[in-house]
Amino acid sequence: MTSTEPPDPERVRGLGLYVHVPFCSVRCGYCDFNTYTAEELGEGVSRTTYADSAVLEVAQARDATGPREVETVFFGGGTPTQLPAADLVRILRGIDAAWGLAVGAEVTTEANPDSVTPESLTTLREGGFTRISFGVQSAVPHVLRVLDRTHDPARVPDAVRWARAAGFEQVSLDLIYGSPGESVDDWRRTLDATVALEPDHVSAYALIVEPGTALARTVRRGEVVMPDDDETADKYLLADEVLTAAGLEWYELSNWAREDAARCRHNLRYWHGQDWWGVGPGAHSMLAHADGTRERWWNVKHPAAYAGRVAAGESPRLDGELVDAASGHLEDVMLGIRLREGIDRSLLRDADAMVEAGYLRPDRERLVLTHTGRLVADHVVRATT
Repeated sequence: MTSTEPPDPERVRGLGLYVHVPFCSVRCGYCDFNTYTAEELGEGVSRTTYADSAVLEVAQARDATGPREVETVFFGGGTPTQLPAADLVRILRGIDAAWGLAVGAEVTTEANPDSVTPESLTTLREGGFTRISFGVQSAVPHVLRVLDRTHDPARVPDAVRWARAAGFEQVSLDLIYGSPGESVDDWRRTLDATVALEPDHVSAYALIVEPGTALARTVRRGEVVMPDDDETADKYLLADEVLTAAGLEWYELSNWAREDAARCRHNLRYWHGQDWWGVGPGAHSMLAHADGTRERWWNVKHPAAYAGRVAAGESPRLDGELVDAASGHLEDVMLGIRLREGIDRSLLRDADAMVEAGYLRPDRERLVLTHTGRLVADHVVRATT
């Protein structure tokens, strides 16, 4: 793909695009994302017309932002690969036509291992996707059942092999630890299966029981029991040990990469507070203004309402807010402190106490979480803001 107009370095700023694809084959019990199964969609919207709606919003967004150069694109959900690969490529082409993709732009899609084929992955790669992130979660069948995941763990090596054969530059695997009934040995089994596939990148997040989810209801009724904090911490430390030994280095609290080039550049935009535009129902956006203020907003959630608005030439925006200085500072600390590079000492107050406690270590003019500090990052933020 080529840019529709040459970038002007005097007026063009970088932009990240997040494309929310709100479709799943089943609703996982732990998920509180804005997603819908076919039965939940109702009238007025169809998966077959989603790409049309997304391309329309992209054109509106280009009018709103003016000239930009898109440095990263991330298709998330939901399960983006529930859509035909050709539809995802068509949305990407719409983004390129609107702004122009930067040379070497990172283009990622999330995928479930059972939602891809060698043919679909080839279509995505040839269409401009450079990176794929498979939702593996666990290699242990009984843990997957608790999470309502439907894929067979034996399918994961196939999906990774197909992605490599298709020519994806980076393959990432997403894991979840701390599920009810998951033992430390189960988690080690998942980690061992993960590193055996030699991924370029791994994300590993502790399971959070979100209010209103099916999992929250089963926990409240006492049908399943969540592990205690000490066990969850042990699993994090085990992940870091196994992944580091396999040549994957942590660069953000829950993310490890084989080399700097394998870090997820799109997610780094979030952690660095850089601009992004969210496309799709319920998608969030954030842009910085020339005066230094930041504006954040979000789209209507239901796909039918979203499709109706963009088809009528209306903005799908539901509401938004200006981020004041205090909130902006807190966000900078919360996100920046998660990174391996640490955070500028000047952004923190009373940081010496956290250094003395062994939670932060100095690195020239920056402060970086120690191994222990990574386990209590939220406490460090509260104590220094």
